[in-house]
Amino acid sequence: MKDLRKLFQLILPYKKYALGNVLFNFLGTIFSVVSIALLMPFLDILFDKTKEVTTRPEFHASVSTIIEYFKYYLTIIKQEQGAQTTILYVGLFILIAVIFKNFFVYGALFIITPLRQFIIRDYRNKFYSKLLRLPISYFNNERKGDLISRFTNDITQVEWSVLMALESIFKEPITVIVFLVALFIASTKLTLIVFLVLPLAGIFIAGIGKILRRESRIRQGLLGTIITQLEETIGGMRIIKAFNNEDAMRQRMVDNNSNLTRISIKTSRLGDASSPLSEVFGILAVVILLWFGGRMVLNNQMEASAFLIYLGLFSQVISPAKAISNASNLIKRGSASLDRIEEILSAEEIITNKQNPIILKSFERSIEFKNVNFKYRDEYVLRNINLVIEKGKTVALVGPSGSGKSTLADLIPRFYDVIEGEVLVDGINVKDYEMHSLRHVMGIVTQESLLFNDTIRNNIAFGMPEKTEAEIIQAAKVANAAEFIEQADFGYDTNIGERGSKLSGGQRQRLSIARAVLKNPAILILDEATSALDTTSERLVQQALDNLMHHRTSVVIAHRLSTIQNADLIVVLGEGEIKQKGTHASLLQEHGIYKELYLMQE
Repeated sequence: MKDLRKLFQLILPYKKYALGNVLFNFLGTIFSVVSIALLMPFLDILFDKTKEVTTRPEFHASVSTIIEYFKYYLTIIKQEQGAQTTILYVGLFILIAVIFKNFFVYGALFIITPLRQFIIRDYRNKFYSKLLRLPISYFNNERKGDLISRFTNDITQVEWSVLMALESIFKEPITVIVFLVALFIASTKLTLIVFLVLPLAGIFIAGIGKILRRESRIRQGLLGTIITQLEETIGGMRIIKAFNNEDAMRQRMVDNNSNLTRISIKTSRLGDASSPLSEVFGILAVVILLWFGGRMVLNNQMEASAFLIYLGLFSQVISPAKAISNASNLIKRGSASLDRIEEILSAEEIITNKQNPIILKSFERSIEFKNVNFKYRDEYVLRNINLVIEKGKTVALVGPSGSGKSTLADLIPRFYDVIEGEVLVDGINVKDYEMHSLRHVMGIVTQESLLFNDTIRNNIAFGMPEKTEAEIIQAAKVANAAEFIEQADFGYDTNIGERGSKLSGGQRQRLSIARAVLKNPAILILDEATSALDTTSERLVQQALDNLMHHRTSVVIAHRLSTIQNADLIVVLGEGEIKQKGTHASLLQEHGIYKELYLMQE
């Protein structure tokens, strides 16, 4: 029942398609019943058992009246044109009924197709939008491959399991209900006997569905693990080969794949079992009907033609009943995927705008850290941080790896929120600002150049579609990138490949700087922007950075102390605390961490 509620919640925004499908299925089923019911006069004529109705019956809104009218007109045709012509007319009526039936069946499928596709479209859009809203801390705790698996495989599973079951959910119950009504009209006694058999099938199939849901969730989790390993293998192929670890990685994949195969076989076998089970119970019901119905015919309690039509109607109930049982298992299987998708959609968005946030129009005075403490999980990575960064000044953050430099910088654009204390921009807590306006005044260049599989132009103008060609070219010149761009095959329209794979490290970094130049931010955050470059590339990138930092408020994280000797203030971090502050010259006069780092690099 819970799974059905979920399903109908998905359908609710597109209820007009669902209602149209129900209407067409109902009409299709009515004509299906009519086409079978018309066989009865055919059999009566064939076996000369026709009960002639020579007097026009009085009209009442009932099935029996309609049947009497039909027999009345059939009697007239038989008397005037003979039995053979009457059979021809009955055959034409059956053909027309079948044509209408199939028209409405196709119409039902035609209407439900957009419903399926719209729901999947909405899920993809919701999922991706949710990923964009989630904080960076969320992605630190999740496997990338598992997220990709949920976006691709789980949503596909929802489409092929849950949404394919929609056709059965809307069509088959209507078919069963309409045919059951017809069966009650034909013989109440025989239909009540059927109701004693069918619930047994439901009990067995419900048990299978419960196991299917559990096993399907395990299967989708294993699939996420395999995709994670594949993504790590492609990204880390150099390391795998360099350390001769191919065999271990291969064995790890074999083990995961074997587990996935075992679970897949189990779920497939369970799913396949529902169809033969429902068929066995269906045939059991037919055997019971043959016994009771045959006795009724032999005892003249029922016409033979009526009993044959009853069996024909009942045979039409077996197939949709099986489809309903299969749909139930499909929903159970897809529901596990739906749960995994909902886990992402319901994940807490811990970094959000407050009500009526302040719009930061421009940066005027300073950035201040006031009694800041921060931790990712249990242990604090920043403790009692007090620091003021004045407008127009360059402040460098240095210290050993793991000292909290990047974390400190990430608190300014609210990639993370402080646990205790405040981060203030122009005297106002960053949590009080509207996030887009806060980040609009900031530009960030990281150690790893984050580029996209697109053209050079679109990477430079990323998030700034309003920028002109002249502004893009000028930004490239300031970033020392114009020369290699102009030498590229298609200039600014050259595609740079995934993560900029067609460019060198220095070229990628200069494109990142060009992007920051084009944004023209008031506050610049440079996170070890030159640490991964060779000497020549570093020189070109450093020149570009000097151009970018001119007359800006800059927060620079650096391992190479030679790049920040001219900073207005150098802040030395150690074990999450500020150990020293000062200029390059003043810190060298002290016997502390900065001097030790400087002497090691010298």
